[in-house]
Amino acid sequence: MKKVFFYLSLLLTLTLATHRSTAADPAPAAPAAPAAPAAPATPPLKDPTMEQRVQDLEAYINNAARQGDTATNNVKSNVGVAGPGHNAWMMTSSALVLFMTLPGLALFYGGLVRRKNVLSVLAQCFGITGLVAIMWWLFGYSFVFADGATPWFGSFKFALLAGVDSTPNTNYAAWVSHNVFSMYQMMFAIITPALIIGAIAERMKFSAILLFVALWMALVYFPLAHWVWGIDGAMNGVWNANALIHSIDFAGGTVVHMSSGWSALVLCLILGKRLGFGKYPMPPHSMVLCMVGTGMLWVGWYGFNAGSATAADGVAAQAFITTTMATAVASFAWAVAEWIMKGKPSILGFCSGAVAGLVVITPACGFVTVSGAIVIGIVAGVVPFLACAYLKPILGYDDALDTFGVHAVGGTLGAFLTGVLARNSANANLATNLKAFVTDSCTQPLVFEQLKAMAITVVLAVVMTAVIAYIVKFTIGLRPSEEVETAGLDLAEHGEEGYHG
Repeated sequence: MKKVFFYLSLLLTLTLATHRSTAADPAPAAPAAPAAPAAPATPPLKDPTMEQRVQDLEAYINNAARQGDTATNNVKSNVGVAGPGHNAWMMTSSALVLFMTLPGLALFYGGLVRRKNVLSVLAQCFGITGLVAIMWWLFGYSFVFADGATPWFGSFKFALLAGVDSTPNTNYAAWVSHNVFSMYQMMFAIITPALIIGAIAERMKFSAILLFVALWMALVYFPLAHWVWGIDGAMNGVWNANALIHSIDFAGGTVVHMSSGWSALVLCLILGKRLGFGKYPMPPHSMVLCMVGTGMLWVGWYGFNAGSATAADGVAAQAFITTTMATAVASFAWAVAEWIMKGKPSILGFCSGAVAGLVVITPACGFVTVSGAIVIGIVAGVVPFLACAYLKPILGYDDALDTFGVHAVGGTLGAFLTGVLARNSANANLATNLKAFVTDSCTQPLVFEQLKAMAITVVLAVVMTAVIAYIVKFTIGLRPSEEVETAGLDLAEHGEEGYHG
């Protein structure tokens, strides 16, 4: 554990040093050139007319760019703050996305492990939340959302959240406070590595998880999120006209689910199977907790998906309805498939289907019609079910809580179906920079852009996870002793038990 804090302290020191260097006194200036003739004074801004004030109000209601300060003849805008309605929705969405991790994911995963390890899952969710929040403040937000020198990297512009105040950053939202936007995106950063722990539950040291997550965020999540969502990102097809790959991802199919799901598979393979895996049953200790956690995930996911519109507007409304329909259909379809194949529809099947539906609709929710969402729901209920029920036993890997089967398979499926089903009628923003790629057909050129983004995401996640896992393995070790694993992680690592008697 001391080594973990040493590495994290070193990371903090380097970040602070870099940030200070950018704010240091400038080097002595070169001799001044002869003064140029003074430029004509800029005329003062005029007060807006009543018509221009109405234009500002219309821009707020329509979630468009402010009008007064973009009009001709140097007219100022009287609106200098974020829009209260949009800001309120984004603060609510931020709370909903945190609710997905604490307590939603914690209870969902906690119910699926054995009772001797329930507190370890809760502690891992809490630990990841605090660690990622610190990294987000230090440099994570800046690396993802500051303009970069290239389409592949951000900068230190917003390190320590410098300059991230209550005025909007119009690169991302015209009417949402910059600090609210940064907190909303931090909640995405928190839940993504937390998803990985489902694959390695019950057999990885707490200290190893923290070190792994710190390195994984810096080397996988932050770069990938910049590529997909950064205003100048290499794979931001919606808003970057110069994107190298014209892919789309509304709320995290590649950034969140593919990255975590494929990383989870690699990590669980390197870590190895749980002691006794395949020799005796390891059933969930509380399906009640699992079901409660699933419900919380579903509710919180509205902030995840509809909130990704970064406004309380029509795009958010579209994401809201498509998320609802795809999730309900997927939950039903998984249970029906289980009923047909195994004879009984289980609560675990309903819960797994709901989560799979949420995962698969995530990259598409703001880009597809309701009918497209129904198609996604059906596919989401069947394909991940087959992956969890049949592919895992055939290949024999120990993905404890089916992170790969749901998030990697579901996220990859969702990214592909987004390319197939995205329609201009669902989101007019697709016509801004993607006119040549979205043609309202199932074979539209966008499909091939999605395949490129999917391939890059898988390669990044798989390669960097393997490198990070072996770094952790050969420095502080990945697994506890056999005695600790047999007795359970709760008492050995946290000194507590989830249940007494």
